[in-house]
Amino acid sequence: MTTFSDRVERISISGIREVFEAAGDDAINLGLGQPDFPTPDHARRAAVNAIESGKADAYTENKGTLGLREAIAEKHRADQGIDLDPGNVIATAGGSEALHVALEAHVDAGDEVLIPDPGFVSYDALTKLTGGESVPVPLRDDLTIDPAAIEAAITEDTAAFVVNSPGNPTGAVSTEEDVREFARIADEHDVLCVSDEVYEYTVFDGEHRSPIEFAETDNVVVVNSASKLFSMTGWRLGWVYGAAERVERMLRVHQYAQACASAPAQYAAEAALRGDRDVVDEMTASFERRRDILLDGFDDIGIDCPTPQGAFYAMPRVPDGFVDECIDRGVVVVPGEAFGENGAGHARISYATDEDELREALDVMAEAYEAVR
Repeated sequence: MTTFSDRVERISISGIREVFEAAGDDAINLGLGQPDFPTPDHARRAAVNAIESGKADAYTENKGTLGLREAIAEKHRADQGIDLDPGNVIATAGGSEALHVALEAHVDAGDEVLIPDPGFVSYDALTKLTGGESVPVPLRDDLTIDPAAIEAAITEDTAAFVVNSPGNPTGAVSTEEDVREFARIADEHDVLCVSDEVYEYTVFDGEHRSPIEFAETDNVVVVNSASKLFSMTGWRLGWVYGAAERVERMLRVHQYAQACASAPAQYAAEAALRGDRDVVDEMTASFERRRDILLDGFDDIGIDCPTPQGAFYAMPRVPDGFVDECIDRGVVVVPGEAFGENGAGHARISYATDEDELREALDVMAEAYEAVR
């Protein structure tokens, strides 16, 4: 009798989904990692034009349309100063597929992948789906990724390590010094660095830098996406890039799992990349205001929280029972342990929501804190 693969039995539905299902329909949702801005009009129009003209009716190249890949290469040349060949870019079904093909192409059964703990839920699950073993690496007290901790965790079985800046669930931004260290570690230990940069444009303090800027070998693969950069989560359009030899292997996975990314989404993303970027500045300024509202509210309540420097997440330290009390009172927050064992004692708050709702949620969190402290 056919049962189920060992790989799929090693993973389960995300703890974030369990929290959503426990909350009421009218709850204030501080658990959803999604910008509350519309997709730029010029991106929408590009998709409509592609549909109406028939350009979106057929498969694109497996890697994606040349126009999109050229736009992606131009973006990274401008932002990171790297000479990126459009041939070394694969358009994917969101950043999620980009992560999947990067790990699937490089990790064998039994290989170790070092992941930040707490860290994005997909890192552990996608590693297990490859047959690999995830090795959680604790963060610093300020929730940044510590290169020394990564280097200390490397063994002869290590195939890759994942870094994420700005970070989900932490909102932490790695310094240039740390990013240079990530590149050095990949070079000197001959292991792959998978750099998840999907929140690249949402930085309030510091500066986004990529390990691929500093690497002297081809041991860095970069994952990015239009989802958070341009508020296009529903379009499911991301990309992955790296050296030609690595891209060729990732393309083998992508070709059979996906064939190509959605054609309308590719035309929309190209327009977003080439068009007016005012929406990016508007979103970043708005998220910074919301961050400050949240931190001021935490100060008033007495909740300790490392200052998020980017993305739109905060990870305060909270007492036992706080998350359940919030949910019972109609505010969705996610328990820190959903992102790894070292997330215990924290909650993840997404402040990508209306400022009035955020203030209302803070009032509820104050009540929940008083109930459990």
